[in-house]
Amino acid sequence: MMKKNLNKISGVTLIELLVGIAVTALMMGAMFASYTAVNSSYKQVTDKARISSSSRDIVGMMMKDIRLAGFKYYYGQNTEDITFDDNLTHISGLEDGRGIIDTHDPLIVFRDTLGYFAADTIAAGTDPPIPQKNRPTDTCCDSIHIVYGDFDKNDPIQKYKRYKLSYFALPINNEDGDENNDFYGIYKTKESWIENSENPLGNWTSKCTECYTNQLVRSHLIDMEFLLFDENGHHLYKDGDYPLPNNDNSAALYKIKQVDMSLMFRSNKEFYKNKPKDKKFLKTLNADRYTGTGFDDKYLRDNVVVSIHTRNIGR
Repeated sequence: MMKKNLNKISGVTLIELLVGIAVTALMMGAMFASYTAVNSSYKQVTDKARISSSSRDIVGMMMKDIRLAGFKYYYGQNTEDITFDDNLTHISGLEDGRGIIDTHDPLIVFRDTLGYFAADTIAAGTDPPIPQKNRPTDTCCDSIHIVYGDFDKNDPIQKYKRYKLSYFALPINNEDGDENNDFYGIYKTKESWIENSENPLGNWTSKCTECYTNQLVRSHLIDMEFLLFDENGHHLYKDGDYPLPNNDNSAALYKIKQVDMSLMFRSNKEFYKNKPKDKKFLKTLNADRYTGTGFDDKYLRDNVVVSIHTRNIGR
């Protein structure tokens, strides 16, 4: 029988096979670690962009509304028996039986004030409940009230309209149950002034077709701040208040030419892997506004600051 020569067989030993498997495993581990790092970095970037984008969406809406403050509609000369301009009574809020909540002044800011109740939801002679802050050191939040005019030719009862938009904050509990992580939400209310032959004295209502109350616009708010300036850049804050119909600075209500607005939001979930070594502090428009002890959590905070020209006030 013919013998086969088996001494030249090519192959690998068990040790070489194990070494190959080990090298492959190391390469796969390195690739996975690299992917995890890149994916984590990408997720952080996209999350931050998402927070920033949603913040700027609400800023754009509020800028548009603030620019409406003091707007009046003029229909002009016509043969339709429609008055030339707005024929609605101007209410300052100082008349008998009236209050600041009834005022038609174009723009009012209340500093460090939570919540708002529409005028027709408050029983006569009663004070609405005051919402409590999440923490005593919280600066949140200012509220702003905007009054402007409009026109509806098809309305047979009241063609000239007057609306009031209110932006304010209310506390919201965080879903994790930790009181230290509670935040606030921006809410919006729209009211309409009804003044016609059936209601000659007029009143604000939140029950018209286009009206609404306490609509949540954006959650995870940390602070909302407004500064008011005249045409010379002078800050109109005086004696602990902005201009109000019933204070000594009331004349400045029609000198407001610029509104600086700051909105600070917080991420929904923890953003950073580790807590900061040193506490971080809020950056507010007023240096004396924030008295907190700082933040040392893992949440991302995004602050948007804009200046808005009030083109219709004082005209």
